[in-house]
Amino acid sequence: MSQNKGKIHYAWWILLGLCMMVGLGKGTLNNSAGLFLRQVSKDLGVGMGSLTLYFSVSAIVTMVFLPIGGKLLAKYDTRLLLSGAIILQAGAFALFGLMNSVWGWYILAIPLAVGGVFITVIAGPVLINQWFKKSKGLALGIMGAAGGAIGAISQPVVGNLIANQGWRSSYVIVGIAVIVIVVPIVLLLLRKSPLEKKTLPYGAEAAGGTAANATAAGAENKGVTLAAAKKSSAFYALIAFFFLITSAASFSVHIPTYLMNKGFDVTFAGNVMATNMIGVLIGSLVIGYASDKIGTRNTTFIAMILGVLAIGLLLFAATSTLVISLAVGLFGLVSASIGTLGPALTSSLFGNKEYSQIYSNASMGLAISSIIALPAYGFVFDFTGSYTPVLYAIGIMLIINILCISIAFGGKKKLEQAGLWN
Repeated sequence: MSQNKGKIHYAWWILLGLCMMVGLGKGTLNNSAGLFLRQVSKDLGVGMGSLTLYFSVSAIVTMVFLPIGGKLLAKYDTRLLLSGAIILQAGAFALFGLMNSVWGWYILAIPLAVGGVFITVIAGPVLINQWFKKSKGLALGIMGAAGGAIGAISQPVVGNLIANQGWRSSYVIVGIAVIVIVVPIVLLLLRKSPLEKKTLPYGAEAAGGTAANATAAGAENKGVTLAAAKKSSAFYALIAFFFLITSAASFSVHIPTYLMNKGFDVTFAGNVMATNMIGVLIGSLVIGYASDKIGTRNTTFIAMILGVLAIGLLLFAATSTLVISLAVGLFGLVSASIGTLGPALTSSLFGNKEYSQIYSNASMGLAISSIIALPAYGFVFDFTGSYTPVLYAIGIMLIINILCISIAFGGKKKLEQAGLWN
């Protein structure tokens, strides 16, 4: 079997394809959704809470479809599956521009979520876990950073597009552009496993020799089964982490409305969201690198503390445009934690024996949070005219997450002591 000595390992081409796919699906489609809310709400004559209920519909579909998506990804051709997924996600996004009733958002949230399950949630971590034997944290960080980099470029572009072309044309233009870019990348670059390229995962070459490779492969597959994981406190603490970190990070969708409610225009909001994406970019790289060097537990503690600092700045020093930009940039670390710390924590706590099954199930916390948090933030704004209560709640969530991860690693120790980690 080829080991790709003397040339770039194909795992890095896989990562490049994932960076483009996830970056455009998450950094452009998902993260620009907040830029449309104020104008759509005003033109349709619906409250922010009613409009953002479509995020809950999307989250419910995500929760139901996650285990199904994991099975489909294992069974069918990755390229065709992901091509269809981006057409569903970006196509639904484009069709928002043709809707005249809030029910259009509720209905289109279904294909938007089905496609998004593959594009923004499971494909990246699963393929990286397949293709990278070492430097997984770095690879996850690079993928997350790509979302930040692409988002940093696309957010101000989308903001200006809305200001100049209106929200309807902007939805259509952005959705179609993502399809045109992503589908060829998926077809040309992505493959399900190293076997398709007759090679070993990145880092397996270092083991050298068939027997050594077999031993290394066995070590790489150490961990616990899904059945054992579900009986541990670590598993439920990880679900709680996913729930709380996603609930906190989902406020980024409301940041443009928060800023415009303070008197800033949509162009400034778009520029500040670019700062948020830069925070995601830098945060993803730092978190990924730190996870490999100082461990996922310590990295999580640091990321949560910086997130609390960002919330403090938004609450008590949000009159300065410089402070706002700094706070929103720091808040990008919270968003980066979902795509980097989440998968890395799953591997650290439960190993790789049944990684994809455990990760997909733990990600239920991500979906449940979106059902509750996104519309809840909108309704709080509708009823109080302010996001201040939301910001206090997010600060508390980030502090609780430190406790969750402490409990999770305590649960891991119990699994090891019970002989279930093997």
